[in-house]
Amino acid sequence: MIADDGAQLGIMITRDALALARERGVDLIEVSPNAVPPVCRLSDYGRLKYEQAKKDKETRKKSHSMELKEVKLRPKIEEHDYQTKFRTAERLLMGGDKVKVTIMFRGREVTYAQHGRRLLDRVAADSSKVAIVEREARLEGRNMFMIISPRPEIVAAAQAAHAAKQHQPGAPAAHSSDNSDSSVDSDNSVVSVDSVPSEPTEE
Repeated sequence: MIADDGAQLGIMITRDALALARERGVDLIEVSPNAVPPVCRLSDYGRLKYEQAKKDKETRKKSHSMELKEVKLRPKIEEHDYQTKFRTAERLLMGGDKVKVTIMFRGREVTYAQHGRRLLDRVAADSSKVAIVEREARLEGRNMFMIISPRPEIVAAAQAAHAAKQHQPGAPAAHSSDNSDSSVDSDNSVVSVDSVPSEPTEE
């Protein structure tokens, strides 16, 4: 038995422990039910739950949860636009997130899927220092995509930077590493971080 002030009270029978809890106006909480004998503590159960919830919240704030972000490309993308998209993907990877790179085909472009595959191969090669290919290029309907994940050392660095930021005085609440106003509803959701301008459809 552990008292509400942390003192060790030794082994007590249940009846005496309940009586002591009532006398002190606290709850009798079983903290180690599998121990022999079970370990109980005198405490305010409501306050204990509140403190635990507060600790869990702080832990979540200090940790960086990996999200899946999406960057969209066209198969006939210009070099300048490619560099812009690639820098976006690289920034997300450096922030510890996975990136789904999607090639969007229009009209008869899908018959030249090899162009999209070569573009995805280029992204994989250009990002090889910070990422690995988690899912190889795959064609689904009019889209071809692959998923790249940050290397373990990149994830570790991102988590360390996130934790250090949370320890700074007056640090703002944790946010996603993405600056867009999109949101993630679940762990399997994909956040699109850019929009693709409409192009005339090829007939």
